[in-house]
Amino acid sequence: MGTVIVLAIVAGAVALAVRSMVKDKKAGKSLQCGGDCKRCGGCH
Repeated sequence: MGTVIVLAIVAGAVALAVRSMVKDKKAGKSLQCGGDCKRCGGCH
């Protein structure tokens, strides 16, 4: 029973982290350089 609870907590934390990364990516923030992708000339 305890393993299921711990697994649920870890899965929830991973889901929140992924959701945050997707939200940042849609907002134009990059995980690689930390710059503003909308103004970056290196991506185009």
